[in-house]
Amino acid sequence: MFSIYILTHNEQIDIAPCIESAMLSDEIIVVDSMSSDRTVEIARQYPVQVVQHPFESHGKQRTWMLQEIPTQHEWVYILEADERMTPELFQECLDAIANPGEIIAYYVAERVMFMNQWIRYSTQYPRYQLRLFRKDKVWFTDYGHTEREVCDGPTGFLKETYPHYTSSKGLSRWLDKHNRYSSDEAQETLRQLQKGEVSWNNLFFGRSEVEKRRALKDLSLRLPFRPLLRFIYMYFMLGGILDGRAGFAWCTLQAFYEYLILLKVWELQNMPTPQLDPQPTSNATTSNPS
Repeated sequence: MFSIYILTHNEQIDIAPCIESAMLSDEIIVVDSMSSDRTVEIARQYPVQVVQHPFESHGKQRTWMLQEIPTQHEWVYILEADERMTPELFQECLDAIANPGEIIAYYVAERVMFMNQWIRYSTQYPRYQLRLFRKDKVWFTDYGHTEREVCDGPTGFLKETYPHYTSSKGLSRWLDKHNRYSSDEAQETLRQLQKGEVSWNNLFFGRSEVEKRRALKDLSLRLPFRPLLRFIYMYFMLGGILDGRAGFAWCTLQAFYEYLILLKVWELQNMPTPQLDPQPTSNATTSNPS
């Protein structure tokens, strides 16, 4: 068996179906980032452990969770609130950890669900995320708005996938979230342009989809007309046109997100840092109202 972590912040819409999908495991731990809605109240209606911890960043939250929250099992699975565990994936996870050999972690591909359908083509499917791993062999660092894993050992890939309901809380919530994400991505873009480099070897000869995708992202940061190129790449080269109306909407939103990042990069480079109003000195005089 393996334990399942569920990461939450204001997830009252998704938390119940997420927990119910995970109840194939005998240990579920909800790690909540101080939600202000009914997330914790709803989670406590289920036989799960609920732990709250202030959010600093995605990488720090995950690393804190792994280091500070004990689990019954050596292997753990990370589940986001807008993702679901499936019986088929759960069984493959059990099979994988029964005979892992030297492998200490497994990547799982997501199926992006948007406008009530699977966005098959324009999401670079199969797009893998690290989900199942030995708790003592993995930690996380921050990268842009999200995180990147550090693995102390070889990794593998599972065949089964999980659904990711990216807009289950509505388009307004999606836009608000990506507005916040774009600020972090703008800072990471500047850092990569100043100190990072493109791994051409991983781009063309990467051992996995993960290595190739990350090298492609590092390259894309250095290309002109990034929003337009991203739309063309997703809609025509990846085949997003085959995803129908939902695919067009998805590609348009991703191009807009890319443009928002570029605008915030310009803002960081050109707008002066806001200055606080000077505090009055101790010998300053104040006038009494008449």
